[in-house]
Amino acid sequence: MFKNWQKEKATTALVDAAEDLAEKLETGKPHVRDSHAAYAQFWGAAFLVKGQELDSISQWKPAAVARFIKATEAQIAALRKQREYDSSDGLAVWLHTARAITEPRLAPAVQDIWRLLVGVGPNADAMVDDLLHDADLPPRQPRRIPQGFDTEG
Repeated sequence: MFKNWQKEKATTALVDAAEDLAEKLETGKPHVRDSHAAYAQFWGAAFLVKGQELDSISQWKPAAVARFIKATEAQIAALRKQREYDSSDGLAVWLHTARAITEPRLAPAVQDIWRLLVGVGPNADAMVDDLLHDADLPPRQPRRIPQGFDTEG
């Protein structure tokens, strides 16, 4: 019984974190959305170069999603320690997305996050172009919502 309570409490915290990010993006200034969108797209490109297509994360095997979550949590912690907050925020979008694969109660908030990020203005495109160029990554691809998170589909 106690273990179930702990698991439910942890799940509730994950749902709250995803909802908080969706609310931050909804009510925040446009530059906040632009930054999250640019860095989320940057991380998508960075992982694609390593052979991991994050846009299809909903199709990954559960073990691969679990490994991604664990590695991403560690990477975000390292980025925050280095005070790379914008970069860690973009990576956190992918973390929430992966967590929503394993816990469907996060899906509505993650759908909201992606809806907001895909609708940003041209400043986000300019930002991601600079980030990709500086990291010597391939040029920007059109903005997309990861499979399974598009509210239209």
